[in-house]
Amino acid sequence: MQTPASILDLTPVPEGVGARGAIQNSIALAKSAETFGYHRYWVAEHHNSPTMACPSPEVMIAHIACATSAIRVGSGGVMLPNHSSLRVAEAFRVLEALHPGRIDLGLGRAPGTDGRTAYALRRGASATDDFPQQLAELLAYTETGFPSDHPFAGIAAEPHEVPLPPIWILGSSDYGAQVAGMMGVGFAFARHLNPRGATDAIARYRDVFRPMGRIAAPRVILATSAICADTTQRAHDLAASMALGVIRLRSGRPAPLPTPEDALAYRYDEQELDQVRRYRRAQVVGTADEVSDELRALVRQTGADELMLMAMVHSHQERVHSYRLVAAALGLGASQSPAPA
Repeated sequence: MQTPASILDLTPVPEGVGARGAIQNSIALAKSAETFGYHRYWVAEHHNSPTMACPSPEVMIAHIACATSAIRVGSGGVMLPNHSSLRVAEAFRVLEALHPGRIDLGLGRAPGTDGRTAYALRRGASATDDFPQQLAELLAYTETGFPSDHPFAGIAAEPHEVPLPPIWILGSSDYGAQVAGMMGVGFAFARHLNPRGATDAIARYRDVFRPMGRIAAPRVILATSAICADTTQRAHDLAASMALGVIRLRSGRPAPLPTPEDALAYRYDEQELDQVRRYRRAQVVGTADEVSDELRALVRQTGADELMLMAMVHSHQERVHSYRLVAAALGLGASQSPAPA
């Protein structure tokens, strides 16, 4: 079976467009993605960022699912430490009730923001990493129940007759791989954050996977940044926008996504140039043939079951065109067996 491909959308805010326009762009892109043959459309969770308009993935999921008819829609992901497990379980059971068989629950353990904003989100709660405990609670609310002596015994996530959507653990290291494997859920590796760790983390996930009745076998999504254009040069020009965006973010100066022209005119110092080189190593950039060849090589190298592509591009039209070119080069939408949920 052909490798399915999906989209991870961070709802980039282009300079001169604004957050309202960015959100509308995401809904329009999801509609196009469905026609191009993409399998899933996931939205992220980030807070206090002028670069990305994605603080509430469950709200975006609801709107995108209403605007489309077949593509799976999910979170890439809900940052579980920012929320109560019960609240997440209830929100996604409602989404599953509204759009049966089309919702995915991707979960992450990072805050998706800076430390002060994370503190505000959690109302001062400890930042101690108890992600496995939170995940176990989420499953107890929806599957296993709590022991009779547990403080939450007898509490179930409503609507209780609706199943929780398929769970995916997002990660960029062996930690996430191990949690996903031990819990018997899907694993989505963020290659755009760690381009060199994918093969080892995916192998680790498969090694420790325990079938718990949630999925029949290990299931891996490889998420990577991929930007495509009609020429190699134009693709690299488009990629310059997020390269400068990353520098601004890391230096505490986040801003809307600059135009390629402004990004190319920026004068980087040596330290910034080194950061850009490191960031660009995580990207797949070029023409349709160049990008599709590299993506297929990544699938062979890592053994991933599915690709998930992220394109942070200033122009909405060129972002849509990038995904259109990749879909055609990968043969998405062509006659093939349905991809697993």
